[in-house]
Amino acid sequence: MADRSAIHKLLVSTVALAGLVPLAYFVSVEIQIAEASPEDSASVMASMNPLDRTIDNVAFGVGEKLSFDINYGFINAGTATMEVLRLIEWEQRPCYQIVTRANSNSFFSTFYKVDDRVESIVDAAGLFSWRFEKDLREGSYRSNRLCTFDQHKHLAFYNDDTLEVAPFVQDVLSVLYYVRTQDLEVGQSLLLENFTDGKDYPLEVRILKRETVTVDAGTFDCIVVEPLLRSVGVFKHEGRLKVWLTDDYLKMPVIMKSKVLVGSISAELTAYRLGEIEAF
Repeated sequence: MADRSAIHKLLVSTVALAGLVPLAYFVSVEIQIAEASPEDSASVMASMNPLDRTIDNVAFGVGEKLSFDINYGFINAGTATMEVLRLIEWEQRPCYQIVTRANSNSFFSTFYKVDDRVESIVDAAGLFSWRFEKDLREGSYRSNRLCTFDQHKHLAFYNDDTLEVAPFVQDVLSVLYYVRTQDLEVGQSLLLENFTDGKDYPLEVRILKRETVTVDAGTFDCIVVEPLLRSVGVFKHEGRLKVWLTDDYLKMPVIMKSKVLVGSISAELTAYRLGEIEAF
């Protein structure tokens, strides 16, 4: 049952915009592995120590909360939030606990109630994922999916499976926050492998243009990106997904818009609270 609700499709997709961007660092790693022999590839993978990477982050911190209205055409369907809840210790490392929630409003809840929660434990220094959990409550449907990562051995543990993954692997939520720390240049096209639901999903992200938009939270100069979701399943779209990020050091998502079979679904920023930036 791949498509549960329009609300959930948008939230997962925008959070999957998590695909947003891989940085030059990820591109260089992929190129090295692609050009190397199998023995060299194994050596490259083994040499990637997560403790060695530190990403400069002036984009977000503990306490940040972004609130969105989710609309189907001109009809409001519900709300969503993205919040950096707190700093915790995980694998003896400082980590952000990041949580998103999506809820249908009272009108939609009368025939299809949605109460979804997604959580990512993100390394505060290297901005990669240690743990990802998705708890879905949509109508009569219930699902809880959990994935943990061994970043030292480059493994993912999902259900009863143990799978090899790329160094510094991201989940669909952590990668969005990682991307927010990076420089985005119009005209670039970037590639990224992220891991979700037991599979790697290759993403190409095109950085399209700059544009000024107005939403309930205010007027923002934005940079528009379009993840080209080349995989099947949860990330596949019949239409196109575009995301408006503030064109500044914060790179907050302001609008996330996806075409569907009939009309379009959008999430628009209604309020935001900035977090406390810390160095690690």
